[in-house]
Amino acid sequence: MNENGKSVKKKVVSGLFWKFSERMAAQIVSLVVSIILARLLMPEDYGAVSLVTIFITIANVFVSEGFGVALIQKKDADDIDFSTVFYFGIAFSVVVYVIFFFLAVPIAEFYNLPILVPVLRVLSLRIPVAAINSVQQAYVSRQMIFKKFFFSTMFGTVISAIIGIVMAYYGFGIWALVAQYMINTIMGTIVLFITVKWRPQLAFSFERLKALFKYGWKLLTRSLLLTLYSNLRSLTIGKFYTSTDLAYYNKGSQFPNLIITNVDSAINSTLFPAMSQEQNSLERVKALARRTTQLSSYIICPLLIGFAAVADAFVVVVLTEKWLPIVPYLRIICFNLLCRPAQTAMLQAIKSVGRSDAVLKMDIPVRLFGIATLLLALRHGVLYIALTEVMVGIFGVILYSGVCQKIVGYNVGEVFRDFGENVIEALMMGIVVWGFDYFTAFHPFITLVSQIILGAISYGLFSILFKNKNFTYLKSEILKILHKKKLA
Repeated sequence: MNENGKSVKKKVVSGLFWKFSERMAAQIVSLVVSIILARLLMPEDYGAVSLVTIFITIANVFVSEGFGVALIQKKDADDIDFSTVFYFGIAFSVVVYVIFFFLAVPIAEFYNLPILVPVLRVLSLRIPVAAINSVQQAYVSRQMIFKKFFFSTMFGTVISAIIGIVMAYYGFGIWALVAQYMINTIMGTIVLFITVKWRPQLAFSFERLKALFKYGWKLLTRSLLLTLYSNLRSLTIGKFYTSTDLAYYNKGSQFPNLIITNVDSAINSTLFPAMSQEQNSLERVKALARRTTQLSSYIICPLLIGFAAVADAFVVVVLTEKWLPIVPYLRIICFNLLCRPAQTAMLQAIKSVGRSDAVLKMDIPVRLFGIATLLLALRHGVLYIALTEVMVGIFGVILYSGVCQKIVGYNVGEVFRDFGENVIEALMMGIVVWGFDYFTAFHPFITLVSQIILGAISYGLFSILFKNKNFTYLKSEILKILHKKKLA
């Protein structure tokens, strides 16, 4: 490997570490606040919280996708490019805020939940702040100085955690979550402004904006459609079923998605800049995609399958028995998300070589297939709606790999081989963990702790027994780090 390849590899490994740490810090706060709210509220009351978070997610798309990604991908992006996106982002975010402000009333009337009006109007104030933050994040990502993310998130996380948890404890309910979201975004943006050297210039170029828009609008459109689609099931359940059904479905989806979001976000943030630097070598892009699929699935598969195996004990210990109906949804979502590492790696490979048009075209049949299965399952119940997600996930991997093969040479056979071995070993581990709960009758807390320990040991043993190359690679990298620290 040449010096440039070694440098990129070092940046990717370092970036993954800091970005993963940053995401873990951010999600821990959301998890703690969510658990507190779940224990304070009844499931039927939690439907309002679920709907609010959906619209928060949709609003975030407008300020976190598109131009920021275009800035990272553009080879010769300079201060004029960044300043142009900065000023346009602020102006555009104000327009988006006004739209959400006036949409709050009809949305609340549609779901017959008046509380949505003030909550949506307050949370929409995050949009202009996030517009500033998205340019800062693009700069940090392009420079691959991900340590900045870690410290900004940690500061915002700690402050928002204290306020959110205290408010939840004193009965503020949904407003505790609102405060946590708002403060976290504001504090993170302030810390990045202080620690990152970049400042906007008094410069604006419509030509630069047009060029960036040509690349970014496709990704923005894709992200918006994907976000709307990914929340379509929740929006449909909220309308055609009870708020209790929505609460069970969303809470069952929340925890598996928490696992995948942390790892997925770290991969997205570090892999895309690295691949963009290697975009002239399709062989290098493919190699990075394969290595990412192998390593990320080695980490994600046991987490998801292990979580599915401990679901009963986890729900009783963490959320109390009133939330036990979420267990089937939790397990279904865990198995659906097993495909995500491969999808993420292929998506970043396609984007990095400038084929954002292929990304958008690729998503259309996947989403149409998802909508069709949703309509077929709608009359049969919420459980069948959840099961359709697994079908869509498998269909998506097959379609992604077909397009990825044409663009960078990463074919479907290689994709399934790269994560199939990890899935099999994780399933074996899951059977061992689930069997412990099935054949024993300990207190739920003891069962949960025992299952986690047993899962970690058995997965390690299976990795050694089957000589999993990802286990060997991670072991050697950890030993190198420890050796360097010892010498220091």
